[in-house]
This record gives sequence, structure tokens and C-alpha cells, in this order.
Amino acid sequence: MQQWKSLLSEANVGAVLWNEPLAKYTTWKIGGPADCLVVPENKEQLAELIALLHAHRIPWTQLGRGSNMLVSDKGIRGAVIKLGQGFEDYRFEGETVTAGGGLSLVKLSVLAGKQGLSGLEFAGGIPGSVGGAVYMNAGAHGSDVSRIFKSADIVLETGELVTYAAKDMAFDYRHSILHERKGIVTEAVFELQHGDRKEISARMASYKDRRRRTQPLQSATAGSVFRNPPGDHAARLIEEAGLKGLRIGGAEISLQHANFIENTGQATAEDVLALIEHIKETIAKKNGIDMVPEVYVLGER
Repeated sequence: MQQWKSLLSEANVGAVLWNEPLAKYTTWKIGGPADCLVVPENKEQLAELIALLHAHRIPWTQLGRGSNMLVSDKGIRGAVIKLGQGFEDYRFEGETVTAGGGLSLVKLSVLAGKQGLSGLEFAGGIPGSVGGAVYMNAGAHGSDVSRIFKSADIVLETGELVTYAAKDMAFDYRHSILHERKGIVTEAVFELQHGDRKEISARMASYKDRRRRTQPLQSATAGSVFRNPPGDHAARLIEEAGLKGLRIGGAEISLQHANFIENTGQATAEDVLALIEHIKETIAKKNGIDMVPEVYVLGER
């Protein structure tokens, strides 16, 4: 650890926070400390950081905006990388938008609508970053990132900066090439279409109203916990099994939407994991379906 401190303190990699608790950086409000949290502000700092970590075989994890993930109670060993505000820029050019990897996907969808550009309406309720959305091919309301993706600049785990086009991304349901080829999206370009501002606004308002009525937006959650099985819905299966409202420790299966797990105030990662395992076992026994989590579990167990 002392060697890491010397390496990172002497390098131009952005802010470095040691033994930093991660709960305040996640939407579940759960998570132990990172050995170090590094916040680069530009591509050069990020590339230097990753090259340094690679050269010294220091493991690293990207945090993003902290949604769709569960950080263990013991925290994460090695370096945790969170893109700084320098990665939240955006620019519109005709029907394309270029957005930094750290920019809120919700914010980008709102900005696009105000420009009279259609294609990002589906993203208005996905509480992640642009980079995270590309990584997992985020989607909702019958659309996803792959349908509008044009290209992305990515820093690979060697520190090399590359540009991937859509054909390079191996997009599939909640999947991209970045699941196999580790890297961080610094910015992405999306191809949108001119549309009627009122119609775009109406669609987004409709999606927002539906979320408000069906999802526990005021609670600490990480979004949908499980993927929808082919031809069915995870929430329906969980509710049918009578699991709504089940609580373990401070974690509770939402009474409003059965595919959400709420942190009622003092939930630990182990509480959430116990609920996830109970759901998996119950549905497997009752329906013969293997429920696949959408959330990523990070850190030391």
C-alpha cells in the first residue's frame, strides 16, 4: 500500500482519496471502503492512471455513478476509479451528440429532448452514467443504447486510448465487448433523429409518470435487481411467489415493485445478497427458472 501511495501521489492522475467509504457514492447507499478512490479529470490523467496501475499490477475497478451495483461491506481492494467532472461535457452537432463518459444519462436524455432530438427518451429513468450505459447496453421501454450508438473513445486496461464503432461493441441484451475487454468509456457519440419537441416531451413525461407510479423512486435502490426471463417479467414472478415485502436485516423487497430491493436505512450488502439468493432459490423451486441478477457485486467478500 505504501508503494501505491508513492506512485499515485507523484503521478498526474487527479484526486486520490485513501480508505474512502463507498456507501456515499452508490445509489443503494451501501459499501465498505476502497483502498484508494481516484478521480481523474481528463483523458490524459485517466490514461496515465490506468497505465500506471497496469504496469504495477494494481487491480482497479470503475465506480461510475454508483447505480446498478452492490459494493461489499468489506469494500474494494486496489484502486477504484470514478470519472471527475471533466468527463461530463457534451456537444450537439446536427443529429449527433457527443457526451462524456461521466455524464448522467438522465441529464443527456433531457438535453436531447430540448434540442428536438429523438432516440434517448428511453433513458430518462436510467440513473447511471453514459459510460455505464454503453458498458451494459442499458435499455428500457423497448429500446437500448445499441440502437443509437455510433462510436466511443475507450481507455483500455493497458492505458491505450482506442475508438470503437458499433460493429466493435458486440452489443447484446445488457452486454457489450467491455465485459470481456476491460476499459473505461471516456466519451460516446450517439446518432439521434430530429423530432417534434412536444411529442418527445410527452413520451418522456409518460415514461416518468409510469416510473413514479410503479417504482420506489424515493428509496435507496439500485434499479431492477434481476433480468426479465425470456417471455416473462422478473417482478411478476417474485410477486407471484409471495415475496413482496420480505425483509432481511435492513433490506426489503419493495412493496411497490417486486424487482427492486430497498435499503430501509441500515441495510448491509450481506442483507441484500441474502435476499437475492432467497429470491433465486424460491423462483427456481417454484418455476424452474434461473433468475439472473442485473446488478454487479463488487469487492471483497
